Amino acid sequence: MRALCKVRSEPGLAMRDLPVPAIGPTDVLIRVEKAGICGTDYHIYSWDHWAQARVHPPLVVGHEFMGHVEKIGEAVRAVRVGDRVSAEGHIPDLTCLLCRTGQAHICERLKIIGIDRDGAFAEYIAMPEYNVWPLDSAIPDEFAAVFDPLGNAVHTVMAAGVSTRSVVITGVGSIGLMAIPVARAAGAALVFALDVNPAKLELAQRLGADRTFLASQPGLVEEVRALTNGDGVDVLLEMSGSAAAIDEGLQMVRNGGTAALLGIPGDSVNLNLAERIIFKGLTVLGVNGRLMFETWYQTQALVKSGRVDLRPIITHVLPVAEYERAFALLHSGEAAKIVFDLSSLT
Repeated sequence: MRALCKVRSEPGLAMRDLPVPAIGPTDVLIRVEKAGICGTDYHIYSWDHWAQARVHPPLVVGHEFMGHVEKIGEAVRAVRVGDRVSAEGHIPDLTCLLCRTGQAHICERLKIIGIDRDGAFAEYIAMPEYNVWPLDSAIPDEFAAVFDPLGNAVHTVMAAGVSTRSVVITGVGSIGLMAIPVARAAGAALVFALDVNPAKLELAQRLGADRTFLASQPGLVEEVRALTNGDGVDVLLEMSGSAAAIDEGLQMVRNGGTAALLGIPGDSVNLNLAERIIFKGLTVLGVNGRLMFETWYQTQALVKSGRVDLRPIITHVLPVAEYERAFALLHSGEAAKIVFDLSSLT
């Protein structure tokens, strides 16, 4: 099969010919048809400090996808050949304390496809039956391919409890953009969006943000406070991973508010912990992945209901062979969400 790989410890990716993955008795082989590019994939492509510390080449990249079941192991019971599916990319061991207490998404020995084991930018991927998610026929392929990052947005919004509350989203890349209609659907009273890219902010406004702000704008913290009766917002949804945005976002939250942190910094972050968190009495949530499988049910319900429309966010659908162009579009900020079409590989 053809696959897009991180071949060496250096920037870039490359297409390679690899064997089709073998499957065990409880595994499913999926023919990948669509796959989304994530910010994590960009970290790996650019080979920043986070990627260097986390990823060990050679590796097939990619963890957002959909496709059809090609083959099943002899012990598989609920999945059938031909089923249209996506899959949870976090693979837990199902035996540790966290897995046994309903927190499999942060399993102590978690393996993530496209990061710890071969991923989805390939003709085929092998997944445990436990991780496979059957797709509703009403959901378009491009939407189904990005249930993973949409699930991140859903998990972050739901964990923060935004109903009737004011919210600031720092970083409106694809997940930050997805968080806007999700927050609206969850009952947020006021949504602000902050980013460095004017085009992304324009899109954020189209998706339902009440106000948008360039991160370079002076006096931002004071303006947000003025718009919230001098208190600050109730909730921060941090989606950027930028040290400056994290610091500024924490300043925007009122005393006693909530900060949900999803963005992954490329390096260590220096923070005045006393002033930004302790003295303010903030509740700080580290958000990783999606709840298995509560978030998936929530995500599918939101999309199927029409309350979350991903069409404005998926700006490009490209053949996977055009991966260099895709990452260039992400680097330049011209793209919001890019979905690879892998059908040309088969």
